[in-house]
Amino acid sequence: MDVKNAFLNGDLKMTVYMKPPPSYPCPSSKVCLLRKTLYGLKQAPREWFEKFSTTICNLGFTCNPHENALFIRKSNHGVVLLLLYVDDMIITGDDVNGISDLKASLQRTFEMKDLGSLSYFLGLEVISTDDGVDLSQAKYASDLLARAGITDSRTESTPLEPNVRFTHMNGTVLDNPTLYQQLVRGLIYLTVTRPDIAYPVHVLSQFLSAPRTNATVLRILCYIKGTLFQGLYFSAHSSSSLLAYSDADWAGDPTDRRSTTGYCLFLGDSLIFWRAKKQTFTARSSSEAEYRALVDTTIEVISIRWLLEDLGAPQSFPTDVFCHNRSAIQIAHNDVFHERTKHIEIDCHFVRQRILIDIVRLIAVGTLDQTADIFTKAHHPTRFRTLLSKLKMGLIPAMWECGRATTTQEFDAAMLDYNESILEHGSI
Repeated sequence: MDVKNAFLNGDLKMTVYMKPPPSYPCPSSKVCLLRKTLYGLKQAPREWFEKFSTTICNLGFTCNPHENALFIRKSNHGVVLLLLYVDDMIITGDDVNGISDLKASLQRTFEMKDLGSLSYFLGLEVISTDDGVDLSQAKYASDLLARAGITDSRTESTPLEPNVRFTHMNGTVLDNPTLYQQLVRGLIYLTVTRPDIAYPVHVLSQFLSAPRTNATVLRILCYIKGTLFQGLYFSAHSSSSLLAYSDADWAGDPTDRRSTTGYCLFLGDSLIFWRAKKQTFTARSSSEAEYRALVDTTIEVISIRWLLEDLGAPQSFPTDVFCHNRSAIQIAHNDVFHERTKHIEIDCHFVRQRILIDIVRLIAVGTLDQTADIFTKAHHPTRFRTLLSKLKMGLIPAMWECGRATTTQEFDAAMLDYNESILEHGSI
């Protein structure tokens, strides 16, 4: 559902005056006292969210403490969930009558548009079947390629060259960095359904303030063009057990020698969370880098476990966290601190306590089986494809016609048909 003119619904509590519009018949010495929020007013987003939160809570919903944009109502008839993003919302649950009543109540309070079953939301394409849900951003990626002006058929097998390292001295500073910055920001949003480009985009984001001439952005876009219809698949028959992979690339940044943390979380066979992030401090050893990655992974595991419990899928057993650094695992289990680990003592306590209360369970895994390795460094095509298969990414079935195109003309025609089919369902 979509709220029309959402910000105009907010009740303004602060005293704010504005000049009358130029065509409004009012003496020049008069000003307007605002009672409602307007678009462009800095208080508008907060006041709108407070108005909506108050309205939805009066209908029996509670705001989830672990995700402020998620509202839940549980009753004897089932569960209703509402996820809000500014003025767009997704409603789901197993209480059909409760969902109908909620929609009717919201439409009495706000002017809203019912867009029907979820198919296209904020650039995300959703295809639901009896077996599961496919999630992709093919149209968004296609628009991004058009903005970049990529019209040829050249593609790349990987988003980055193997073992590539970037510094602030590569290339020359761009005279007009606007297009670079726009493309990188677009790629950041594309990582919502494309974990395969999470690490390359993480690298590019470090040069947004002063981008330089290099072919990295072009290579990533060429890779996306060749894998435009890749997406995530969430199986309806997958188990509800949570597991995680944690990895780190020790001193991987050639400029400041800081390490890169990479981790991903699976719910059964479905990938639900991932991240590539540079560590705050320089690690003195690979064990320290891996252990700091374990800390970040454990924090995310705890958050997801809380959220799953609120959604009615509590985790009865400790979450398995796979790490290939045995020294980091020993640090987490060992009560005795040595000279080489005392500077990370607080982190040790944090993870160890979660192990003792059966929140997480650390398991050693071989380097070749470390799924999170794709979030910490660039790889050769064979290794990259192997890691990609572990993420359960694949070609979305509804996009097979586009994927089978062998020429640019066939591809453009298939993509046009696909975009028209998406827009027929309405878009937000």
